[in-house]
Amino acid sequence: MEINLKLVYQLISAQFPQWSNLIIRPVEMSGWDNRTFHLGDDMLVRLPSASNYADQVEKEQEWLPKLAPFLPNKIPVPLGMGTPDENYPWKWSVYRWIEGETVASSPEVDLCILAKDLANFLVALQSVDPKGGPIAGPQNFYRGGSVTVYDSETRHAIRVLNDKINSSLVTEIWEAGCVKTWSEEPVWVHGDISAGNLLINNNRLNAVIDFGQLCIGDPACDLVIAWTLFDAESRREFHDTLQPDPYTWARARSWALWKALIVMLNSAQTNVVEAKRAHKTFENILSEYGLA
Repeated sequence: MEINLKLVYQLISAQFPQWSNLIIRPVEMSGWDNRTFHLGDDMLVRLPSASNYADQVEKEQEWLPKLAPFLPNKIPVPLGMGTPDENYPWKWSVYRWIEGETVASSPEVDLCILAKDLANFLVALQSVDPKGGPIAGPQNFYRGGSVTVYDSETRHAIRVLNDKINSSLVTEIWEAGCVKTWSEEPVWVHGDISAGNLLINNNRLNAVIDFGQLCIGDPACDLVIAWTLFDAESRREFHDTLQPDPYTWARARSWALWKALIVMLNSAQTNVVEAKRAHKTFENILSEYGLA
């Protein structure tokens, strides 16, 4: 649905009149799942863009304040939850604004420093008591669940791309990540650790944002950034700080492989930037697997 300034002004005025005199403007880089707007200088408004993402609101409102005290970096702070009305059909959120630039918009970021900071964040996140946390499933695209849910998609992509890739090697990589499922107690999983959801300040990780896919389960999907962003040196730093077991690392590699193959398969419908990223991820996977 169309989410614009007029709608946001209407929602704020009706439900949070104490903030109705503040200037509202779109953020420079908004996400896909949600549309985000500045509310004054210190807050932001975040509205789900479709029904698939609407359930994320209450989950973040409930769990982010409980997780925050245990984490070494900032995460979003909910300040209010809006309700549906005649202009907008879902719940929505007001958050405190967090200063920082996304890694995606900071090409000069030191990847080795970022890798260590992020690994320490994930270690802390996975150490928080998971009792009562939301489980993985179709509502969060199985992040935190088993990567094998995408087995048929992945094998189909490998068959179609057969003349462009080394199918036997790629199948071997995929199957290595499907050998063993997560058998430990579930841990907290962010679900979308990507360059656009990491904020840096003074070249250090300042905050992790967008917890819409948050759940408890297998942490492997939170490690895909090892291939989607990091180079060989920073990937080693990430791995050595995080110290995942070999099966979790293999599952993480398969998560990255699945996504890269799907984007490559649908390259005609994908923008050039995303297609290039997928090919780079694919190259990183092959290179790292050869050294693994």
